[in-house]
Amino acid sequence: MASPDPIEKKVKELINSGRYEFSKHAEREREADRISVKELEEALIKCKVIEDYPDDPRGHSFLVLGFSDERPIHAVCSIRTEPDELFFITLYDPSKNSFAWTENYQKRKE
Repeated sequence: MASPDPIEKKVKELINSGRYEFSKHAEREREADRISVKELEEALIKCKVIEDYPDDPRGHSFLVLGFSDERPIHAVCSIRTEPDELFFITLYDPSKNSFAWTENYQKRKE
């Protein structure tokens, strides 16, 4: 069995302890896609890192995929160290743009 991804492990830890913050953009997108905080928490407790952006000019960030019931949720996040928290850069429901993603929402279509 493969060891857990350290980013996924940290995301789950921060979500479980309620240590996260939304950018204004992420909050607008969350509201526009009608993603509740409960749905987001549920999805990120069992998330998977599907893209990693170590050279992001804003700092290392990553795209995670999680599901709340059957609903997919993508979140671009970074992990802050001061304070120790998950920072949501943007989040959205990829099924609303299914033309851009493979059927399981894990890879961008070519």
